Amino acid sequence: MHTSDSDLMKVLRRARIACVTRMPAQDPPFPRCFHEPPCRAMADGADSLFSLEAPYQPTGDQPTAIAGLVSAVTAGHRATTLLGVTGSGKTFTIANLIARLGRPALVLSHNKTLAAQLYAEFKGFFPDNAVEYFVSYYDYYQPEAYVASRDLYIEKESSINEEIDKLRLSATRSLLSRRDVVIVASVSSIYGLGSPRAYADLTVPLAVGQPGGREPVLLNLVAIQYRRSDLDFRRGTFRVRGDVVEIWPAYDDTAVRLTFFGDDLEEIATIQTLTGTVLGKHQQLNIYPAKHFVVDEPTLERSIGGIRDELAERHAELVRQGAALEAQRLLARTTYDIEMLTETGTCPGIENYSRHLTGRKAGERPYCLYDFFPSDFLCIVDESHVTIPQLGAMYSGDRSRKEALVKHGFRLPSALDNRPLQFAEWESIAPQLVFVSATPGPYEATKEQARVEQLVRPTGVVDPPVVIRPTSGQVEDLVAEVKARALRGQRSLVTTLTKRLAEDVAEYLTDAGIRTAWMHSDLDAIERIDILARLRSGEHDCLVGVNLLREGLDLPEVSLVAIFDADKEGFLRSTTSLIQTIGRAARNIDALVVLYADRTSPAMAAAIAEGERRRKYQLIYNEQHGITPVTATKQGSLGGSFAEQLSAGSSQTRKVAEGMAADRDGTYTAADLPELTQRMVAAAEELKFEEAARLRDLIKTIEGGGAPSAEAASAKPTGRPKKSRRRRR
Repeated sequence: MHTSDSDLMKVLRRARIACVTRMPAQDPPFPRCFHEPPCRAMADGADSLFSLEAPYQPTGDQPTAIAGLVSAVTAGHRATTLLGVTGSGKTFTIANLIARLGRPALVLSHNKTLAAQLYAEFKGFFPDNAVEYFVSYYDYYQPEAYVASRDLYIEKESSINEEIDKLRLSATRSLLSRRDVVIVASVSSIYGLGSPRAYADLTVPLAVGQPGGREPVLLNLVAIQYRRSDLDFRRGTFRVRGDVVEIWPAYDDTAVRLTFFGDDLEEIATIQTLTGTVLGKHQQLNIYPAKHFVVDEPTLERSIGGIRDELAERHAELVRQGAALEAQRLLARTTYDIEMLTETGTCPGIENYSRHLTGRKAGERPYCLYDFFPSDFLCIVDESHVTIPQLGAMYSGDRSRKEALVKHGFRLPSALDNRPLQFAEWESIAPQLVFVSATPGPYEATKEQARVEQLVRPTGVVDPPVVIRPTSGQVEDLVAEVKARALRGQRSLVTTLTKRLAEDVAEYLTDAGIRTAWMHSDLDAIERIDILARLRSGEHDCLVGVNLLREGLDLPEVSLVAIFDADKEGFLRSTTSLIQTIGRAARNIDALVVLYADRTSPAMAAAIAEGERRRKYQLIYNEQHGITPVTATKQGSLGGSFAEQLSAGSSQTRKVAEGMAADRDGTYTAADLPELTQRMVAAAEELKFEEAARLRDLIKTIEGGGAPSAEAASAKPTGRPKKSRRRRR
């Protein structure tokens, strides 16, 4: 069971609104050809469909790294590694690689938060291209399971995030309609989706002047899982008003209005969903399915027949084994699903029948996001030392859970084929790989055919010096170091091995007069973002954590990283972990890393040696090129753009709300909805997330019959109550 952060999607939603991908005036006609041969004309970037926009040019090692990557990929190397130190601009290098190659790209990240960061960065680099976000759409997910030892059946329970669902559908829509696509995805990309061929074939093509009237269009919309809803118009629905049909595509923020004259389609227009304002007109347009699991009628009938046959076979097998209860359970559950499929074309847990719906054989790998790409796409594995092991771990856990369901009659054996890809399958389906990491792992070393290093930072900052100090008196030494940096307006990071120790150290530092916060896995992603924002803004001088301070954090204010128990070998003190943690101080010219240890472990020695190698190279480069290092000022990553937008929201909300309240004393009514809506959209476009959310809530209250006061709009936003120190026993 896991939960994700729906609040994070407010950030994504506003970022998407603020940096809208400008789509072509019309979609190309269908059907398109899947996995077409590579477009050789784009290999050198001269005819690239990507338009890279950045306020700076490649500097330092970036030009050499870009050229090396382009050379390796165009030479046909199966796997290439970009070893880039923290803060060297690896994302910008990859953006240049994508632009030069002109090929669709999939960027894999190991968690949603870093994927969101990459999504925002790539949208900034490619504002005229399709940059999409594809992660798990569950806010809450309890998978279906059976615990045989307790005879306990746990029913699937989930909450789907509508915003992420829209972004996922937008990703596949873009892949079917254009080549200039960058998909930023998590490991959710290796889980099963419907057939891309069925998804494409069921797309509803629309063209001005097409005959037949509205009825065939309405029937086609129902077939691709759109619902008619004349009163509650929302994403994935359509409504009919005489000769006008309005469709809200499941993958878009705008709606489509079809105007018929007799039996002819007279006009196709894109409209604003709330006001109906026409945003643009089209000669032709495609409406893509509202779900990834869609099939046509003949395929559905054939699939239902296959499910019936499998049910009969499995039921008989269970009866022969003397498992009467399991046989009856399977019969009842599957019969209900068959009836739902027959009547509505879908059923709860339809993905468990994906093998039948897609016509696959037993054991054959499922369709997934990769199958929506053309055959020459580029797969970029960000933070590969973490992402690669994660990819390899997905299959086994899913398999053991489903085997119990099948054994005890909760699912047909074909449910085992609704699964993530096995690691070998993932390797075979990704045509070319680029691993990106400051610390590539052993897998990358064995698979790479070329390695490109990017050791110089655009800022000229070199890797920090590392000192080893004894554990005796370590806390007092830490207090002195942190206070010295706080006086200079700099920040400190401290890492411990346990959550309890992190809290205890944070409490000690607080008692010593240092503004300190702790951060570990007991906090959700939004709380972590908020803490990092407070650290950057200066509300905290020091942050103490466990293993959350490694990959992807952009904190140029940090000039001290202190690592407790550095000599305790294990996952958190491996060579890779130490290098990554040391890298958190690599954006500040005054940086220092202190390892508290009573001996020098092999991991410490390796990490220090690698740091010295990089530092020596960087110092020589700076001297040869006359570079004077400066502390990074980039607004990005978790400590930058997202967090600052969230933390700035409260003051922005008050300013605008005070302006709204200044010219009235009474309450808001339905007459104020247009003004409130306009302000909400404007706030979203300006990335004022909390303000937009507050206005949205006011609008919902008014629409529900309430009458919130003007003071309610200007009230100071309240945060979550301060947590007490929590310890998990």
